[in-house]
Formats: sequence, structure tokens, C-alpha cells
Amino acid sequence: MRTRSGPRAAVAALAAALALGVAGCVPQDEPTTPPSSDGGNAAEQLSQLTVATAGSMKGYSRERFPHWRDTGKNCDIRDSILQRDGKDVKLSGCNVVGGRWESVYDGRSFSDPSDVDIDHMVPLANAWRSGADEWDNAKRGDFANDTTRPQLFAVSASSNRAKGDQDPSQWKPANRSYWCKYAQDWVTVKHYWKLTVTSAEKAALTDMLEGCSVGSDS
Repeated sequence: MRTRSGPRAAVAALAAALALGVAGCVPQDEPTTPPSSDGGNAAEQLSQLTVATAGSMKGYSRERFPHWRDTGKNCDIRDSILQRDGKDVKLSGCNVVGGRWESVYDGRSFSDPSDVDIDHMVPLANAWRSGADEWDNAKRGDFANDTTRPQLFAVSASSNRAKGDQDPSQWKPANRSYWCKYAQDWVTVKHYWKLTVTSAEKAALTDMLEGCSVGSDS
């Protein structure tokens, strides 16, 4: 069977793309499923991280990590993560106004989005002490709004605030069944962004990863 090629095929492809755009079907650069880490590589990635003492907090502020970035009219990355991590999500435009969320850190469930925080797996202040103090604000903004790595999660406000800027040697989720995934995700983020770990942090992550069954993400 003959297939079209050359200028006619190019014109047809362009017409199809324009038709999709008119119909509102242009793909949006928003997270649709939670990013996942590769559990099989976590131990290897951990061994590649530089061990160093935690840096100074001098000069730190959350404003040095610009977030949340806009993702539409009157909505931002927070709305995107709430929509990604929720079930039966209700929208007003692109703003999330209702739904159901279960916090992986403590297993608590919520129906009001105002009761849900968006947690940075590797907290901004921890990143600052781990090397992000040497980045410019644009790169810190990329880190703070990273939806490609397992860095942003909808969790209970209480667990997010209990965690604060602590690393896994200082704080772990109350939900022990999530420890394996938590360690994998933490390592994935630090490895990609080339952040350092303390010796205590590395030891805690090693222990958590040893509790993972082969081929399991939990």
C-alpha cells in the first residue's frame, strides 16, 4: 500500500495539529501520574552521593526558591499536584476545590484541599544546606517546582509540618510501610540534583533501603 510523503504529507500533518489545537487538545505540561523512583538503582545512587557536613543556613529564605509556578489562569503547581494525587477531584476552572486525598506519610484522609499541604520530598532548607546555596534562583525555582522527579506530594498538613526541613535520620513517616518508597524517592531527588548527604542521613537511608524487598516500591 502506498503512503503519502513529501509536501502533501507535511501539510496534512500540520492541518491535523492545528485541528487538535482548536479543539483544545494540545497536551499540557502538567503531572498526570506521580513520578516514581527506580528502587533497583536507589542503593547504587546513594553510594554515588557526596557525603558532607550540612552547610550553613546563612542567606536562606524560601523566596530564594520561587514557587509555586503558574500552570493556568489563577492556578499553579499546587493545584496540579492536588489534582494528580487526589481522587474524585472537583475543579473550578483549573483550581482544585474538592476531592479525596490520602496522605502517604500517615494514612490520614481528607476531602478539603485546604487541609492538604504539598510537601517537598527534599525540603528547600535541606537542599540549601546540601549545595543549593550555590545555585541561582532560577535553578532553585526548577527544584522547588520539580514535577518530573518524585519531589512533590500531597500530604497531611500535620505530617508536612512535623517533617519540616529534617532528613531521614531525623524524621521518618509514621506510615512505616512507606519507608522504602520514601528512601528511594529521597535518593532519586538528591542524586538528580547532585545534592550532598550527611553521614547520619546516608546511614538512615541505607537502613531504610535494606528493608525493601527486591523489586518492591513499598
